[in-house]
Amino acid sequence: MRIVIAGGGTGGHLFPGIAIAEEFLRRDDKAQIIFIGTKKGIEGKLLGQLGYELRTIEIEGVKGRGLKAMVRSAYQVPQSMWQSRRVLKQFNPHIVIGVGGYASGPAVLTAHFMGIPTAIAEQNALPGITNRILGKFVKVIFVTYAQTQTWFPKRKVIISGNPVRAAFVAGRYVEKGKKDFWQLLVFGGSQGAVTINKAMINMLSQLQKMKNKIRVMHQTGTKQLEKVRQAYEKFGIKAKVMPFIVDMAGAYAAADLIVCRAGATSLAEITASGKAAILIPYPWAANDHQTKNAQAMADAGAAVVINESELTSGKLFGVLENLLSDEKKLKKLEKNSARLGNINAAANIVDACIKLMAKMN
Repeated sequence: MRIVIAGGGTGGHLFPGIAIAEEFLRRDDKAQIIFIGTKKGIEGKLLGQLGYELRTIEIEGVKGRGLKAMVRSAYQVPQSMWQSRRVLKQFNPHIVIGVGGYASGPAVLTAHFMGIPTAIAEQNALPGITNRILGKFVKVIFVTYAQTQTWFPKRKVIISGNPVRAAFVAGRYVEKGKKDFWQLLVFGGSQGAVTINKAMINMLSQLQKMKNKIRVMHQTGTKQLEKVRQAYEKFGIKAKVMPFIVDMAGAYAAADLIVCRAGATSLAEITASGKAAILIPYPWAANDHQTKNAQAMADAGAAVVINESELTSGKLFGVLENLLSDEKKLKKLEKNSARLGNINAAANIVDACIKLMAKMN
């Protein structure tokens, strides 16, 4: 099998694509898989480290970037489609799967016009503009939530769930050795989150009293790396502070509690791993979907939510201390989280893709 996975830009788009690639390789270790993305996106930094080949095209996003960026991006579309055509002609794939992000648009659309079977995966309840356009052309549309069907031709839609890499699921079954400290994992998405970094820094004076009982792994993004690192050092709290965590599955497996945003892919990973979380949803996400995601977790007893408008160092520490001092409460969150996890999403997608390839090739 020769498979192209197109898209990325952020971890929320790229990581489901990696999960799909892993599942194809699990079925057929001789499968050839390449990614199409951009040099600027997270795919340019990560895929090589994971052993995947990336072919790049030149295209930019337009969301929130003003008229000038929109004009520049419009000019790039024909060029990016030509670049995509060159890659596709050379690789001759059996299928092209778009996983969201602006780089998926030219590649998937070009594949459609070349007669190559195409599919897209939508992680969020509200589809992005790229996937809304591509939905008119592709053969199959994979969605995480049932309500997303209303945005697409229903006959094309498969409710697959959001694919998660196998290592996250495996981490659920790793036996933890006895330890005399709690492991806290903090991140704000693949690029970090200023608000979460700031809240953690402001909380460290209170967390200091637990410094002998806690270890922290904190993904900050690049801009605030040194500021956050120095804060932990100042208060004598043992912490691994990194701009980006490559082995995120390992970080999840080791964690007793996670503090993060509420993006669809992060929540899929949390629930597949069966972890307890304090969620701080990004309030400016489209249609406030992160708040809705987080509330669904809270309603299921799988997480505690702190809205950004209510986020203070005192509140964050209070919730954290309450959970870490009550093992029964923490275990209950973990159990409810695991119950929500869809560990078969990648398999569902690959099953449908294999059927589509058999039908069209």
